[in-house]
Amino acid sequence: MSTPLETAPHGGQETVLSSGTPPDLPPRPTKTELRAMGKTEAREISDALFERLSGLARESAAYSYVRGTIIELNMPLVRFIAARFRHRAEDMDDILQVGTIGLIKAVDGYDPQRGVEFVTYAIPTIAGEMKRFFRDTSWPVRVPRSMQELYLTVARGSDRLEQQLGRLPQPEEIAQDLHLSVEQATEGLVAGRVYRPSSLDALRDQDTDESGSAMLDRLGGCDPGIELADFRTAVRPLLAELPEREQTVLKLRFWEGRTQSEIAARIGVSQMHVSRLLSATLTRLREQLEDRDAPGWADQTAEEE
Repeated sequence: MSTPLETAPHGGQETVLSSGTPPDLPPRPTKTELRAMGKTEAREISDALFERLSGLARESAAYSYVRGTIIELNMPLVRFIAARFRHRAEDMDDILQVGTIGLIKAVDGYDPQRGVEFVTYAIPTIAGEMKRFFRDTSWPVRVPRSMQELYLTVARGSDRLEQQLGRLPQPEEIAQDLHLSVEQATEGLVAGRVYRPSSLDALRDQDTDESGSAMLDRLGGCDPGIELADFRTAVRPLLAELPEREQTVLKLRFWEGRTQSEIAARIGVSQMHVSRLLSATLTRLREQLEDRDAPGWADQTAEEE
């Protein structure tokens, strides 16, 4: 008579699994067999293995063998969950390694007697391990090490209290549990906003049926006129002090958009002379603008006072 581990459905037929080591246990599936195995088949074999695992001593070789086989059967689950985070900057091999740790914890903590499917139990355990990895190692904005450690302490304490209370804990409750001040607990929670910054492409009211505009679409732009306001205020008295010919050259060049050749014909000099006039005038204006004691800046300061 075959045991649940010695027979497993495969393609609508029963396939007898040969004896492995330790005795009375099937051999672990090869990589080729794992790739060809469907989700339903892998789940049924895992359920049978969990039944066998519950009757084995933890220190026995058979327990380690069955446990390792369950882990290998469910590695596709780790890769499936890791694919959700493929956009992250972290290396995928590191994410898979952390997810494998989560899978091992799920296998060790799973109790088939509770009537919950292993996949239902394992998915949040594996995803939680990956999220803790991102939380503990990834900071998009540089913050002091002390603040990082405070955030991690507060976040872990908050997670533990949330499980105990069945709701999000208040800063006062976190502070009391961790023997911190309320200000420190609040700072730790605020640091979490740096760890998880809002995307500029995120839509408003994402949790409702109504779609809102992205934050990027609601940001204002810089007004070029404002950027030039100080410059125009400061340069106006400097322009008034220039000789008439230099004022004419600047007006023709920058207000009317004339070329140097057209300016030269207009004032009766060579194009080279116009070029020298422009260069010398602009250099002198630039030096005066950089001098905070120049008339333009002084007049502006007096008006502000």
